[in-house]
Amino acid sequence: MLAVNDTQFNSEVFLLTGIAGHEDIQLWIGILFCVTYAVSLAGNSVILFIIKTDSSLHEPMYIFLSMLAITDLCLLIATIPTILGVFLVNSREISLNACLAQMFFVHSLSKIESSVLLLMAYDRFIAISNPLKYTSILTPPRIAKLGLASVLRGVAVILPLPILLKQYRYCQSIVLSHSYCLHQDVMKIACSDITINSIYGLCVKVFTVGLDSFLIFLSYVMILKTVLTIASRTESLRALNTCVSHLCAVILFYISDIGLALIHRFGNSSSHMFQVILGYIYLLVPPLINPIVYSVKSKHLRSKIIRAFGK
Repeated sequence: MLAVNDTQFNSEVFLLTGIAGHEDIQLWIGILFCVTYAVSLAGNSVILFIIKTDSSLHEPMYIFLSMLAITDLCLLIATIPTILGVFLVNSREISLNACLAQMFFVHSLSKIESSVLLLMAYDRFIAISNPLKYTSILTPPRIAKLGLASVLRGVAVILPLPILLKQYRYCQSIVLSHSYCLHQDVMKIACSDITINSIYGLCVKVFTVGLDSFLIFLSYVMILKTVLTIASRTESLRALNTCVSHLCAVILFYISDIGLALIHRFGNSSSHMFQVILGYIYLLVPPLINPIVYSVKSKHLRSKIIRAFGK
């Protein structure tokens, strides 16, 4: 952890931290993050390009996948340049306003991604439980409204957090434990009463990520109930196979998101290194893995990608 003298203190500037104690390999870690960033940008951009240019992919499932890819791209663009600055050129300072803006984008995009994963679970439920009415239920206008509602919810529930943090005084430490800004991290270094932020942040987590994950679990219980009524074993496996990609995305997102929130709030005894690593998993792994999983598991999408690049 970096040490900061009183004479160096500036409440309008925070210091980001790489991986404390491993400064000798931070350049190599930065290169690894840079490669991960490039692969994630390329993977999600390819998904968007193929879906946009191929009219046969203009179906609800692929439209929701486009929403997921856009959310992941925005999350990467909002955070990775700051992280690379810390690791590659030792640029650790970030202004209070920039930090709060980045924090807003990180958490609002996280809530939007949670909503999109819920919509994708709803899509799979309709496709398996009521396939004959699939296109009549998930019409383009309805999908657009659901997407807009996801964005508005993500923005509305997170916006009060940076507004509250902006009013606080920071007079103890200006060193953040991550190389990007998180609400829990910034909140801890305030010397004002943070009770409102703490309670509101917990309520937001429970009624967004908690509620979404429960509804996704419920949708899969209903999907499994439907699949068990299908007489043909082959058809049952085929129906379940369409859910594998989404389940992988759900597991990657919710384990890291909920785990990071629990550790920051209740895991004071956990090692700092574990918190930092989980923070990078939360940020980097889903955008990297999601395009790969969907490309591998979706035969239709995979064939379109191969055909496009084959040309």
